[in-house]
Amino acid sequence: MKLIVLGLNHHTAPLAVRELLAFGPHELGGALQQLVDCPGVHEAMIVSTCNRTELYCNADSGAELVRWLAALRHRQPDELDGYLYLFEDHDAVRHAYRVACGLDSMVLGETQILGQLKDAERSARDAGTLGVLLNGLFQRAFGVAKDVRSQTRIGAASVSMAAATVRLAERIFPSVAECRVLFIGAGEMIELCATHMHAQRPRAIAVANRTLERGEKLASALGGEAMLLAELPQRIHEFDVVITSTAASLPIVGKGMMERAIKARKHRPVFMVDLAVPRDVEPEVSKLEDVYLFTVDDLAEVVREGLESRQSEAALAEAMITERIDEFRQWLAGRALVPTIRELRDHAERIQRKELERAKKQLASGMAAEQVLEELARQMSNKFLHTPLAALNAAQGEQQAELVDTVRRLYRLHELD
Repeated sequence: MKLIVLGLNHHTAPLAVRELLAFGPHELGGALQQLVDCPGVHEAMIVSTCNRTELYCNADSGAELVRWLAALRHRQPDELDGYLYLFEDHDAVRHAYRVACGLDSMVLGETQILGQLKDAERSARDAGTLGVLLNGLFQRAFGVAKDVRSQTRIGAASVSMAAATVRLAERIFPSVAECRVLFIGAGEMIELCATHMHAQRPRAIAVANRTLERGEKLASALGGEAMLLAELPQRIHEFDVVITSTAASLPIVGKGMMERAIKARKHRPVFMVDLAVPRDVEPEVSKLEDVYLFTVDDLAEVVREGLESRQSEAALAEAMITERIDEFRQWLAGRALVPTIRELRDHAERIQRKELERAKKQLASGMAAEQVLEELARQMSNKFLHTPLAALNAAQGEQQAELVDTVRRLYRLHELD
């Protein structure tokens, strides 16, 4: 078993590259099946968020993973050079643990990534691409994350992406309470942003979603209204703050739509935050006057607030991770022994069955029970000792000395000296 992690994140790749390699929920199952169909790939799990895309695999080599990822997005592998990182074995374990604990996130110590990892693990399990290695890794990663949360204050002073959105809005408008706010999408990130924004008591709140039912559920909790995405061109001009995060593969809000909206607003400013990867808002919108468009990467400066107070807690978390990596090594070593242990047991049971059958036949022929037992014990002893004794006699020099030491330790002969 060889654990490999191939990926890119907000540290290694700009937003334009991250959205190129992102996976939407609708394509995840098919992608996982394609991945495990690649030569040398035995297990696979894909994590895709606004800040990272990562392949966790039990595979023979990372080169095959790079080729698969590049081909899937119609690129040459060398086009991804400089953006991708690749970890193997224990480095891969450390990376997985750090991601689960929020130590590799844009917001140090944030908790949302843990839920995203659990969703990715569930998707791989449903697709049938999760095996012993990845299951063992992530069950332990989730346990490490839980302990880090309970035993450190890593997330105590963190500024979430949702809270950062509110802070940025307050830099554009004197008071969010005077604003009309539109949320596009109804997923987890939008719910988090909506909770923070709702606490500021804006003048009006609306939720635009692909399906009205889900949009209505969130809007009802916020005391707002729901609309369909198809209504955006006619209504987006009504809102001062627009926050979007959907799983759409193409932009929902284009430059033309916002040009008409600004004209209808008589050039009153609009604050927009696009938290989606791939982006929901065309990048050209940022060039329009009176539109203040921010992406996930633009929020980095705001979310760094409180970082210093979390660094000491991060050091404690890193120490905990190092300790847990040793535990994973022991588990993995134990898993590697399983085939040998199974074969050794099978070998012993074959000898046992054969000699027991011989003893039964001897008893049936009238041989004395005491004599049968003595013969059974002698034969089993000889059969069990035959292979190690033959190996000792055949070995020479340094190899023989090593075998002697191994046999003495296996049979604890030193305790009899």
